[in-house]
Amino acid sequence: MKVLVLHGPNLNLLGQREPEVYGHSTLDQINEEIEALASQLGLEVDFYQSNQEGQLIDCIHRAGGVYQWIIFNPAAFTHYSYALRDALAATAIPTIEVHLTNIQAREEFRSRSVIAPVCVGQVSGFGATSYLLALYAIFEGGRLG
Repeated sequence: MKVLVLHGPNLNLLGQREPEVYGHSTLDQINEEIEALASQLGLEVDFYQSNQEGQLIDCIHRAGGVYQWIIFNPAAFTHYSYALRDALAATAIPTIEVHLTNIQAREEFRSRSVIAPVCVGQVSGFGATSYLLALYAIFEGGRLG
């Protein structure tokens, strides 16, 4: 089973960007953890990060027919990108929305996700482990389905 892991804006700065909020791990380190667990679970993962909404949309469009799942941290786009929401809805690839922090416990503007309604589920608040929990959910879902 192929899984696309999408990282939204500013996640390329992990490890240096507000480490007290987002942790000390870099995006490369997080991707290595994801890849290691995916390998153990028999899942194949590819990664893509962009700070540009249109590039993320194009990536989602290209994912159709290639990936069975998407794990997506839309970052700040979570709260207002109806274009990303519509791209996910259009491809109909089951998607898990992921966040390093608990968006419900942060600033009010961060508590609403326009992406969540087109996702199978959401994992947030567990740092980099949120991505790993999403992988476990895909693995378990694949075993049950």
